[in-house]
Amino acid sequence: MGFRIVVSDPIHPSGIELLRSQPDVDQVARPDGGNLPELLADADALIVRSETKVTAGLLENARRLVVIGRAGVGVDNIDLAEATRRGIAVVNAPTGNIVAAAEHTIGLMFAVARRIPQAFEALKRGEWRRGEFTGVELRNKTLGLIGLGRVGTEVARRATGLQMRVIAYDPFISQDYAARLGVTLTELESLLREADIISLHVPLNDQTRNLLNRQRLELVKPGAIVVNTSRGGVVDEAALLELLEAGRLGGAALDVFATEPPPSDYPLLRHPRVVATPHLGASTVEAQAEVAREVVEEVLAVLRGRPPRNAVNLPAIPAEVDRVLRPYFDLAGILGRMAIQLLVGQLLGIRVTYRGEVARYDTAALTATALAALLEPVSAERVTPVNARLVAERRGLRVVETKELDSGEYPALMVVELEAAGGNIRLGGTWMRNEPHIVLVNNFWLDVVPSTPYYLFIDHHDRPGMIGAVGTITGRHDINISFMEVGRLEPRGRAMMVLGLDDPVPPDVLGEIRRIPHVYSARVVELSARTGSD
Repeated sequence: MGFRIVVSDPIHPSGIELLRSQPDVDQVARPDGGNLPELLADADALIVRSETKVTAGLLENARRLVVIGRAGVGVDNIDLAEATRRGIAVVNAPTGNIVAAAEHTIGLMFAVARRIPQAFEALKRGEWRRGEFTGVELRNKTLGLIGLGRVGTEVARRATGLQMRVIAYDPFISQDYAARLGVTLTELESLLREADIISLHVPLNDQTRNLLNRQRLELVKPGAIVVNTSRGGVVDEAALLELLEAGRLGGAALDVFATEPPPSDYPLLRHPRVVATPHLGASTVEAQAEVAREVVEEVLAVLRGRPPRNAVNLPAIPAEVDRVLRPYFDLAGILGRMAIQLLVGQLLGIRVTYRGEVARYDTAALTATALAALLEPVSAERVTPVNARLVAERRGLRVVETKELDSGEYPALMVVELEAAGGNIRLGGTWMRNEPHIVLVNNFWLDVVPSTPYYLFIDHHDRPGMIGAVGTITGRHDINISFMEVGRLEPRGRAMMVLGLDDPVPPDVLGEIRRIPHVYSARVVELSARTGSD
């Protein structure tokens, strides 16, 4: 059976075709007014736009749901807290409509500065009123961008091409980045006093709601224009109307509103200095196609166990970082699944250490992947990288992440260590020759490529005949050995033997191996195993 993906809102056909072309996608369901909760009962993924409201109630019976994809940027219609609690990844498509939103912003700036819609409406009524619609040029004007993220950056690039001076307020952007764009960073109050045109490019959250309130709007220089193509609610619309009616502002251009759609008699829409569009920032053929493809690719990445680039409730992974870290997500899962099966006694804490090249990057998503692999086999609830830290906290487990730039003989090393009542377990691995390698088991260095379903870890005293004794038992019980690796502290000293097996080891056979003289412990690991429950 393939993945079942429900698409509850219309998306561009290119996204649907991409889904249908995938051999591991079993069904693409479009409810068209059908019973969505019923469809989600056995769905692995849900793709929405803004129409579907993904509430806690809707998720109640979506037991298999792994990922929710938002074909667009905003996720106001998705209960992120509930999705995170259930371990459901939420991904979006923030890059597909960047150019469309930036171009729409520039278009609205021209429209309100030159009063193009108002002039057209007058002309349609048979009125030739050229003098009444004299506008202003954008050239040599100061554009103040509130938010210099992806869309704000593209607006800045186009504005500099129009010979505008660009200033910006964004406390999360470096001076160097802004300078490379030809943008001057400034404080919000200074921007409001200086800018001829103010354009907002921020998300809607508790910090940005009514960001341009009455007090801040009163700082704006007389005759300035306010443009909002980001989110309704970041501008106090009542205060904006008052300043327009008082002649304090030169105009406003709005693509978004606090309530959408706004009432037909909404006073802002009737003001002669306002240009408005019905949330069209992303509405281009090119943007809709790109957004559909982008969200489908993100959803498929999650379903196939790969880290998404645009997760809303997971740490974001920039493209340049993804190229370095991507192989280590597979390794993190392997280390986690192996370590939990080697555990003896009560689990007390977890330490994940990064050494060498990987230590230079944000590894939060890698740690979350290792935690999920550790906790999922022993938990009655679903555990994914989305909620792994929450599950660990609820269990009272200490989770520590450390980094060391020196990795010894390997370019990079990831080590997962479990603190346990029965003794600590430490597994380390790296990625080389396009495959994962387990190179550290407790204090023993060796090299194991995890390519078989079963592994036998034998802690023993190194002496002649030990390998033969193990091989004799496995051979007698028709257990095929794929490979064997030994790491030892010194000749005829403490050693670790790891066997890759094609067949499982029954408990009675494992008991035989444990009774071999000078064997301290022997444990079997199955990479796909679910080892317990609450």
